[in-house]
Order: sequence, then structure tokens, then C-alpha cells
Amino acid sequence: MAQMIKVGMADLKVCKAPDNLTTIGLGSCIGIALYDPSTKITGLAHIMLPDSTQIKNNTNIAKFADTGIQKLYDDMIKMGAQKGRLVAKIAGGAKMFELSGAAATSINIGERNAQASKDKLKQLGIKLLASDTGLNYGRTVELYSETGDYVIKAVGKPVKTI
Repeated sequence: MAQMIKVGMADLKVCKAPDNLTTIGLGSCIGIALYDPSTKITGLAHIMLPDSTQIKNNTNIAKFADTGIQKLYDDMIKMGAQKGRLVAKIAGGAKMFELSGAAATSINIGERNAQASKDKLKQLGIKLLASDTGLNYGRTVELYSETGDYVIKAVGKPVKTI
């Protein structure tokens, strides 16, 4: 019987088919899905901020794109995923509050999270297959280990699979 494993905010989990992963409440946060189609080892991280080096006494590595994606990658490799087969999909990174002027460019954390996630994936040599980021609404995502489907749900929007 397949389980739907919940990934909290600033959290990450890995599993293998038939189990699946989900996270709710992706506003400016990013849900990073990693998948090995051969072993069906699957990982999902719910990151909140782009860069751990900006924060002192950082103990929660899953909170940041740079350290969270690295940990997710490491955990999946330990489980048996192959580096060369890993692919990624990302969702979230919304601009939840409309700001104007200088504050808007410096504070668009959703956009910065999306960019930091893409940069880290590139650094690790993981191909980004699809993304659903930006705009101004929150998302809930479900990652299916059997197929690698990344299902995105948002209030008042059609369900999208990337």
C-alpha cells in the first residue's frame, strides 16, 4: 500500500516507489523534486530561503536552497539513486505580496529562491525538466515515485502535472 509522506516547511524527505511525497503551502518557498527514473528513488525538499551563508548559527539545512538541495541529493545517492540519472522539477517561488520600488527588487524572495534552486541543481549537474514558479498564488505539490509526475494544486486553478 503506497503512502503519501508529508514534507514540512524547511524539511526534506526521500522515499522509493510505491511511496509518494507531498508538501503544502508553497508560497515564496520552493518545492524541489528530485527523481531517479530507473530506481524510482524520489526526494522532495521544501526550502524557504536561497542562501545559508547569509544566516549565522544555521542549524536547519533543509531551510535553504544551497544546503537543502545538497542534503536531498546526498540522501538519495545513499539510498541508491545514480547521479547521472537524477532529474529535477521545481514549483513555488510565488510573489505573495505586492511591493513597489527598491523594496520589491530586494525582497522578492520567491524569485531569489527559484534562482538559487536552479543554480544549485546546475552546480550538481542535475537537469531541470520542468518548473512552475512565480506568479502570486500558493501551491501544494504531490510527487509520484512510480512515474516522476509532479502534480501542482492551487486554489481556483486547474490541477497541473509537470
